Amino acid sequence: MVKIGNIEIGEFPLLLAPMEDVSDPPFRAVCKQHGADLMYTEFISSEGLIRDAIKSRQKLDVFDYEKPIGIQIFGGDEDAMAMSAKIVDATNPDLLDINFGCPVKKVVCKGAGAAVLKDLDLMVRLTKACIRETKLPVTIKTRLGWDNNTKNIEDVVERMQDIGVQAVSIHGRTRMQLYKGDADWTLIGKIKNNPRITIPIFGNGDIDSPQKALEYRNRYGVDGIMIGRAAIGYPWIFREIKHYMATGEILPPPTVAERLDACRKHLEGSISWKGTKLGILEMRRHYASYLKGLSHVKEYRTRLVSTDDLATIKGILDEVEEHYSREMQEA
Repeated sequence: MVKIGNIEIGEFPLLLAPMEDVSDPPFRAVCKQHGADLMYTEFISSEGLIRDAIKSRQKLDVFDYEKPIGIQIFGGDEDAMAMSAKIVDATNPDLLDINFGCPVKKVVCKGAGAAVLKDLDLMVRLTKACIRETKLPVTIKTRLGWDNNTKNIEDVVERMQDIGVQAVSIHGRTRMQLYKGDADWTLIGKIKNNPRITIPIFGNGDIDSPQKALEYRNRYGVDGIMIGRAAIGYPWIFREIKHYMATGEILPPPTVAERLDACRKHLEGSISWKGTKLGILEMRRHYASYLKGLSHVKEYRTRLVSTDDLATIKGILDEVEEHYSREMQEA
């Protein structure tokens, strides 16, 4: 059984990665329904939290049905991170995660996210500041290093474990790679095989099928796998991996009706959490993923992102379900 602190998360847990503008409560709800064992909020700016920025505060929303869940923060200032850890502690999630891996320019330019990989002493200070101010288990998510010449992840994990970090999730790319090229899990496996390392190590990057999940579990020996982009519009990835690992069988893909059902639940959750106008607007980025692979679906997709009337959207989703379900029956 894999444990983070006293939190049990399964024999081989599947984690939903924290993704900005994606991993909000409505998205997390459909992933939880389909088998995610541990989820994280979108990353939250420590500066935004202590300024009481509305968007940052809203990202603290977590619900009992999501548990266990972690709130993820980022920043480059010790005082701001310490104060943010206190704020997070008061909202009562299961753990606090620190982002030391985000590669985007607006975060890196502030000396946060993956930029901290260039200064491990700073990483230690920031992490210690958080650990001091919370009773929650503290975990981190990071990358292999800043670039190919500075892959310092082995040193990172040892130092983080030594100061009290209770699990590490590692994305198998450097900051300079962004999301290009293939994720390299070689160093992740090396860390897992380091006898000094006793905390859970989770691998992240390019897991997009049950076969690959099993192969990487066996090859690199990680304690669990974190899944990000492959879950967008396809929350069934979690149940498919679990089923394949347990039985060796590939589950059939979700039916059109199942896809549309998940899409509707996501839409309802989005409206419930953000209000009708914003909920509809922010759902637009998800339709293409839910409808991916359906032939000649562009017309429906265009209509879905061109209206802000809820009844019209529901009508279009009903049309899609009827059209493609009939098409599959006739095939």
